[in-house]
Amino acid sequence: MIDINRIRADTPAASRLAYLHNAGAALMPVPVAEVMKQHIDLESEVGGYAAADLEADRLDAVYGSVARLLKAAPDEIALVENATVAWQMAFYALEFRKGDRILTAEAEYAANYVAFLQVAKRTGAIIDVVPSDSSGELDIQALERMIDERVKLIAITWVPTNGGLVNPAAAIGKIARARGIPYLLDACQAVGQMTVDVEAIGCDMLSATGRKFLRGPRGTGFLYVRRAMLQQLEPPMIDHFAAPWVSRDEYRLRDDARRFETWENNYAARLGLGAAVDYALDIGIGPIEQRCRLLADRLRSGLAAIGGIRIRDLGRAPGAIVSFTMEGHQADAVVESALAAGITIGASDPASTRIDAEVRSLPPVVRASPHYYNTEAEIDRLIGHLAALAPR
Repeated sequence: MIDINRIRADTPAASRLAYLHNAGAALMPVPVAEVMKQHIDLESEVGGYAAADLEADRLDAVYGSVARLLKAAPDEIALVENATVAWQMAFYALEFRKGDRILTAEAEYAANYVAFLQVAKRTGAIIDVVPSDSSGELDIQALERMIDERVKLIAITWVPTNGGLVNPAAAIGKIARARGIPYLLDACQAVGQMTVDVEAIGCDMLSATGRKFLRGPRGTGFLYVRRAMLQQLEPPMIDHFAAPWVSRDEYRLRDDARRFETWENNYAARLGLGAAVDYALDIGIGPIEQRCRLLADRLRSGLAAIGGIRIRDLGRAPGAIVSFTMEGHQADAVVESALAAGITIGASDPASTRIDAEVRSLPPVVRASPHYYNTEAEIDRLIGHLAALAPR
């Protein structure tokens, strides 16, 4: 299964602190940091252009690594600066007119929703929020009832930023594919902690980041666009890499997903992303997902036994983001208290998932997100710390 001793040896900070903030930015393993340092050293020795030429094969291999992670093809992958850019390049490539409908979920992320609002303001498109079912997941039957000929996009966040909810991405994909509706999936918090198979999910576009559960560097992300969808989309912005200037009055878009990229990028970070993906694939996404859920379930079980703590996670099978509130303690104060004890966790503000927060009257919540390199002892350490804070 997972060689936890080797993995923790590759994660030096794990010997100093209990790091449970992987939904924010995970700890990079040594091989990821090393490949980035080596490329920066190479750039300092021979210059950025020559360094990229020398590493051309490894740089090109990153597309294959991401494709294997998603069970996609390399020509369906674009590498970009972050998950938001990836999502925006796909969303803003779609055309909307007055009366067109965008269907989304209650737990949609703020960055995505403000883009919906902007397009609605510009075009007269309509945003419709699909209600949740009794478990808190997007209601599949409600989604089916809401679909008509005016629906031009289904766009949801698979795993929201404010808790362990896992929306039924594949069930949504089945509906979208059957009705011929483009389907954009924000997998920012899913990739790296869960198995992702874009064909099984049925999404046309998927965006994700490197810095979270993939354990890659900040400033990295990627976009998947299904090959059949690719030729229908013209990026909202292009340069001569995305669309070579073939004559004075003509450009020609690339045939692959790299039409969503620009010529200049951070090659050291890109190599780090590739190393992070390869590191995860070497361990195995299946074992990673199993261990993430085991640790998150252990944490939820421990929190449930502490008076004054209310677990805020939704869904039938929540993932490795555990959100909760603590009576008598603000979320930021709990985070600071844990940090002083050598435990790194985070918090999520209601504005990040405003509709869900309003529906459930959520205050800021504490967010603990274990990963496969964490130990049961670290989970118990957080539980013990919170028990000591709890009202008597």
